[in-house]
Order: sequence, then structure tokens, then C-alpha cells
Amino acid sequence: MTATVEKPDSDRTELERGRRVSHAELARRADWIRLRTIDLIDRAGLGHYSSTFSCAEIFSVLYYHTLRLRPGQPDWPDRDRFLLGKGHVATGLWPVYADLGYYPAEWLETFGQIGSPLNDHPNMRLAPGVDFSSGSLGHNLSVGLGMSLAGRLTGRDYRTFVLTGDGEIQEGQVWEAIMAAGHYRLGGGLVAIVDANGFSGHGPTSEAINIESVADRFTAFGWQAVEVDGHDVAALCETFDALPPVGEGRPVCVVARTRKGKGLAMMEESPQSWHLGHLTPEQRDRARAEIEARMP
Repeated sequence: MTATVEKPDSDRTELERGRRVSHAELARRADWIRLRTIDLIDRAGLGHYSSTFSCAEIFSVLYYHTLRLRPGQPDWPDRDRFLLGKGHVATGLWPVYADLGYYPAEWLETFGQIGSPLNDHPNMRLAPGVDFSSGSLGHNLSVGLGMSLAGRLTGRDYRTFVLTGDGEIQEGQVWEAIMAAGHYRLGGGLVAIVDANGFSGHGPTSEAINIESVADRFTAFGWQAVEVDGHDVAALCETFDALPPVGEGRPVCVVARTRKGKGLAMMEESPQSWHLGHLTPEQRDRARAEIEARMP
């Protein structure tokens, strides 16, 4: 595809917050993420489709509009941080990182292979752009809290975003972090995004441990909470653009209401069947055709 988004051409090129890109292009990039996810999982032979598809628009808006980054300098101290609590959806991030210039596109051809830096879960020691490793759920909001506190102590104004799943926030450690973050009043320096697609790995979240109302629970712990349609790129842009300044004040929780398997009819109808799986060649071709048909 021909991208119309800004890309770095040197180690010092900074991608600023709130970059100008049309909502139509951001929606297109989300579907591009879905297509590339299909390609990568097809190459690896197994992967997480429906969980990745539910947060494709979130990835698109964050990386092509919201985050302040230097892809040519992944460890730039003033970059905005992004931590992936639901690490099993990293497949959707790998093509984005390659597109922005964190590493060569050829790396994608090794996805899922022994010795590859790109695997089913992100590893900060192997893949440039990954701010913290994840796989075992429940840890990344605690780490994000620590990063946000470090920014306060060092006088830096970066933001730390943490994407969690609504199944993941059934973990007790997550609520310890939520409680601590409310106490330390980190303002817009810490942003939790809940990909609230209604499912965890074993079925509906409501049948495991009910976590609703998510927004009310965060608010009770001293957070500012807002609910948005997680597939509406305009609403996501507006929400992230309106974040309060880094510093004092309530941290922010964005409850993104999403649909597991969003973007493919067969996965939306049976999301749990595609939490982990592999499309047959015929299913793959039909899926690609369905997505490509709505891409301008």
C-alpha cells in the first residue's frame, strides 16, 4: 500500500504528538494492520487474530497520530512510552514498527521463527520500539506507573500509555497499580487504555469475574475515566488530544468499547474461536478480500 503518513528519515527525526493525518487514513491503517496480521500469522502457522483486531484502531491512532517518538532512536529519553499489557496482540504492532522505521521490513519475514526478534509476545531486549516485555498478564500497568513516576522525578514530560484487556484487569496486581496511581496523581503522564471487548482467553469476562462498570471502578480509585467507541478513530483522536498536562491531577483511563474480531464478519460472529488459531488458505483469501473491499 502507499502510505501517506509521516516517516522518519534520520535518527533525530521526531514524530510529534498530534500529527496531522486524516481520520480516513487512520481507519485505513487499522485495516492495513489487520491485513498484515493475517499475513504474519499465515507465515507463523498460529496466532491471535480476534484480540489483535479489536485494538487495531487504537494502534493506528497511537502510532500515527498521538505518540511522540523517534523511531531512529528507540531509547530517546523524551519519547512517549507504550506498554502492551495484553502482549499476545503484538503481532499487530510489528508491521507498524517496521513501517515507521524501527527496523527493516525484512524482519517481518522471520516472524515466529526460532531466533527471530519478532514473536507472538513483545521482548524489549530483542525488538526496537518495545518499551517493556509482556506475556504473563497483569504486570505492565505497574511498570507504566513506575515509568511515569520516573518522569516526574527526572523532570521529563513524556506520557506513558498502557493498553490492557478487560480480562487482564481481573488480575489483583492491576488494581494495586490503579490504587497507587490515583494516590500519586500523575495526571496525563499515565494513561491506561482498556480494550473492553468483553472476552478473555476462556470466554466472556462477565462469566469469569465481572469488572463492570470499568469506568466507575477507576474513578473510585482516583482516576479520570472516559468511555469511547474503540473503533471510532475520530473519537480516539479527540480523547487523546484532550489529555490533561503531564504532572499533578488524576491519571486517565480510556475505556475503549471494542468488538473482538472487529473487521471480519466470521470472527465477529465467533470471536472466541479465533482467539488463537490459523486461517485455512481459503479462509485467508476470503478474509483479505473482505478487508480490502472497504479500503480506498
